[in-house]
Amino acid sequence: MPLGLFALALGGFGIGLTEFVILGLLPEVAADFDVSIPVAGYLVSGYALSVAVGGIFVTAATASLKPKSVLCALMVLFIAGNLISAVADTYAVMMAGRIVAALCHGAFFGIGAVLASTLVTPDRRARAISLMFAGLTIANVLGVPLGTFLGQSYGWRSTFWAITAIGVVAFIGLVALIPQRAAEYRAAGSLRRELRAFTSGQVWLSILVTVFGFGAMFGSFTYIAPMLIDLAGFSPSAVPWMLVLFGTGLFVGNIGGGRAADLNLDKTLITLLSGLTVVLLAFTVAIHNPWFAAVAVFLLGAVGFAAVPGMQMRVLSFASQAPTLASGVNISAFNLGNAIGAYLGGVTIAAGFGYVSPVWVGAGLAAVALALILAAARRARGTNTPTPSSSLSPTAVG
Repeated sequence: MPLGLFALALGGFGIGLTEFVILGLLPEVAADFDVSIPVAGYLVSGYALSVAVGGIFVTAATASLKPKSVLCALMVLFIAGNLISAVADTYAVMMAGRIVAALCHGAFFGIGAVLASTLVTPDRRARAISLMFAGLTIANVLGVPLGTFLGQSYGWRSTFWAITAIGVVAFIGLVALIPQRAAEYRAAGSLRRELRAFTSGQVWLSILVTVFGFGAMFGSFTYIAPMLIDLAGFSPSAVPWMLVLFGTGLFVGNIGGGRAADLNLDKTLITLLSGLTVVLLAFTVAIHNPWFAAVAVFLLGAVGFAAVPGMQMRVLSFASQAPTLASGVNISAFNLGNAIGAYLGGVTIAAGFGYVSPVWVGAGLAAVALALILAAARRARGTNTPTPSSSLSPTAVG
């Protein structure tokens, strides 16, 4: 694989760490700012909503700029946001830091996904995208558990100082490893062409599948720390190890899902979203037993994230003539789903339904995503739409 893919994965690692490490530190952050767990959880949904906005408007605003320059500038924004979080003395300042860091997220992965798919042959594009997203999974396997351990041992602020330093290293990696020639695939005035992608009903259906499918997984996972402590009976010191287990599931699912999506995209998504619905329903029972809970945490990560490369590739395939903005919007869709799931989970907890209630919400969201992909696949067959494994247009990317 080209070295540029590893540069994108490095940036994804830092961004993924920022997004997800807060999940393991919710109790500490809530105690420090003297807010409830559901209110602390809004730091998750606030970040996700900012990603949803930034993924659309930042990608659109930079449509005529060179991707390498944009990616480097976005990493500077990421560093600034985490620095604000590290020094935050109030909940409002912490939220502001999360919002600043989040603005780079959608555009980074949206532009990066298109760039990654142009660095390899057509039959390896979903795998290239999965390698870029591997930064997110490695962040969960290694970064989030270590960040949680660091925050529990030395205070949660130490974690955000460490993330700031990682951002600096990621910036250097982007400068050094992204080839300038491959990074010049966009032309001035391309925004009008990019907007044409949204005339496709399949693009919108694919985006909705992303919203509900990803919201099902991470909406359920937002409150994993209090669930593991209060329902499964784990000690706070065991939470980082459970996050390692979850992150291992993400990594395995991401690689396997990318390979499967290259073979049969819609069939893969249908199978995985069916599996996610079943896993979430089983989770509501398994969480009350520590051993079953551990298995369920792994399966949630593996099955849920295995669908991510396929979700992104489906949008790119049906927007092949103008993929960049559609890719950024789909990244926003991932985080819109995250925000919706986290918000609904917080509402059900606040309403007195207990910490397991977000998992029931997630199961419902997964069922909606399954219904949408079934409808989209049926519509594609009925209208003789080209198979979504078709390659991206050379005129759009090269």
